Parts: sequence; C-alpha cells; structure tokens
Amino acid sequence: MIWANLAAELTAVTEELRRSNVQIRGSKRSVGSGVIWSSDGVIITNDHVVSTRGKTEVELADGRVFMATITAKNPQGDLVALKVEATDLPAAQIGDSENLRVGELVLAIGNPLGLMGAVTTGIIHSVGSTEFSRRNWIQADIKLAPGNSGGALANVQGQVIGINTMIVNGRGFSVPSNVVQQFVSNYPDRPYLGVTLQPVLVAFNCRPGFGLLITEVEAGSPAETAKLQVGDVLTGVRGIPFHKPNELFRILENSHVGDGITLNFQRDGRRMVADVVLCSRVSSAEAA
Repeated sequence: MIWANLAAELTAVTEELRRSNVQIRGSKRSVGSGVIWSSDGVIITNDHVVSTRGKTEVELADGRVFMATITAKNPQGDLVALKVEATDLPAAQIGDSENLRVGELVLAIGNPLGLMGAVTTGIIHSVGSTEFSRRNWIQADIKLAPGNSGGALANVQGQVIGINTMIVNGRGFSVPSNVVQQFVSNYPDRPYLGVTLQPVLVAFNCRPGFGLLITEVEAGSPAETAKLQVGDVLTGVRGIPFHKPNELFRILENSHVGDGITLNFQRDGRRMVADVVLCSRVSSAEAA
C-alpha cells in the first residue's frame, strides 16, 4: 500500500510538471525545452536553444502554439526569458536551490529528441563550482539527451530547482533556480535593485544569519541612487532579517515599479538602512 501511494504521488507530481513544460523551436534544426515561469506568459529556457535569427515558436503541453519574443538574454549564463501573449498558463512551482542536498532524488522533464514531456529520474551528485567553471552548477546523475536543454530539473515535491543546460562526462548540469530567479528579477520592465550579490553568513542580534554581500553596483541603478556600495552586506528588509539567501529576489519579484523598500545592511561593522525606490531598467535608461 505504501509503495502504491508513493507511486501515485510521484505520478501526480510528474503530470503537474509536464503541464509547465514547453517545446522550443528556434529553427528547423533547433528543438529544446522550456519552463513556464509565470502564468502571464514568461518562459525560461537556455540561450543556446533559441535561434538568433527569425522567430521562436513555443508549443505548450496542451498543443497550443505561440510565437514568442525574447525579453531578456544572458549568453554567459546560458539563459533566455521568452514572452508569449497568453494568460493563466500553468506556471511551475519554483523551489529554493539553496536547500538541495547531495543524494536527493530529482526529476528531469523535457523534450529529448523531440519526445514531448519525457521524464527521467536521478540523484544530486554535487552543487557548486567545478574544475572547468567558477559558476555554480547543480550536477545530477541523470540521463539527459539533446532536446532536454532548457527544461526543468525538479525535486520530488514538484518544485523546479534548476534549468537543465548540458551534459558533461555523463552527468546533467543545471543552472540553479535561485540564479534563474535573479535573472528573472532583472527584466527590463520589472523593478530591479541593480546589484550583484553573494550569499554570506553574518551575525545578527548575536545569532548567525544570512546576508547578501554586494560585489557590484550598476551605474544609474536604484542601489546607486540609495548610495549602497560594494562591500555592503544586505541583512534584511524593513527590519526583518533574511532567513534564506533568495528572500530578496522573492520580494523584488512581488514588487512594482515605484515601490519603496527599506533595506537593512552592514557597512564596516555598522548597522545602517537605505531607502530604495524601485524602477525599471527602461525608465532608468530614459531618465539618463
């Protein structure tokens, strides 16, 4: 009975993940996968999946086909955000890649060799940088094939914790979901802070907590206007300390252009606050 229940639960999780899987057709020779990141038509995939020429065609799990436009690109991170003119789409549930553990069971959902919504399972091999790349990767002992690129890597709770990107020495390499969330939060038409961050541990009220070290501040950004500096460590919002490294990204994702947020941070051991007015990259460029 226990095994039957587990099998039924895993099947239900798989079906939900397949609904948020899409097929990306960038050209006649390029077929890959993508994930519906939000119900208003935002789709995430790999940069190498999308053709640089012509239109990008997206097929949903229900058979509907849309022409998509590119709204954001990060070739170095191999990420692209697409937008289709549709609403109420079955968006994936996004998980926290910081909570991954080696040995954890994961599922990959994609379109290998054009087979729509195929699923395979494996375990987490390691998380972090590699001998050939300083970037953080999720490595999984999981069988991937051409066409899986851009698709979801998910945990058994059905949360997407990575975007499958490549195969190295038989292992699948995926971009962590928290990296994708930061990329998504920097859309041109969405509010942004304009900093590059690195998670660190800090002392907060005599207890260890999470902080976000600022390693770069963009010129003309809301962060620069608020006089935040490289070396500052963000510790919370409105006096509430961060409990997870990705909390700031979630706050930005649920904010709007023109909103004000009060950031708590540490500078040279001193506790300080900065009032930041969020703007979009578009409005920031126009103001400049």
